[in-house]
Amino acid sequence: MAPEFEHAVLRALRDIPPGRVSTYGTLAALAGYPRHARHVGALLGRLPAELALPWFRVVGSGGRIARPGSEDADYQRLLLQQDGIELDGKGRVDLFRYGWPPQHFLR
Repeated sequence: MAPEFEHAVLRALRDIPPGRVSTYGTLAALAGYPRHARHVGALLGRLPAELALPWFRVVGSGGRIARPGSEDADYQRLLLQQDGIELDGKGRVDLFRYGWPPQHFLR
């Protein structure tokens, strides 16, 4: 993807406050690229660790953590819990409670 896309997504990612999550699709829309959720996922999947961005605050639609059962998913779960976010028994985040920005996740 173009550098403009990457900069826009990373800017939107930095705006997710502690204790909140966003979805790949919502992050794409906030960055100005609706319908580019998979591109957001690909970008976040290749972020260098030294950037120290809150990649773990982005979940799949329905609040699902990507790649359940993997070490990456376990690490994301840990980081979310340290951030004050609760997950249900199926490993999902309640987007109505923790979704960012809130107006995207109204009931």
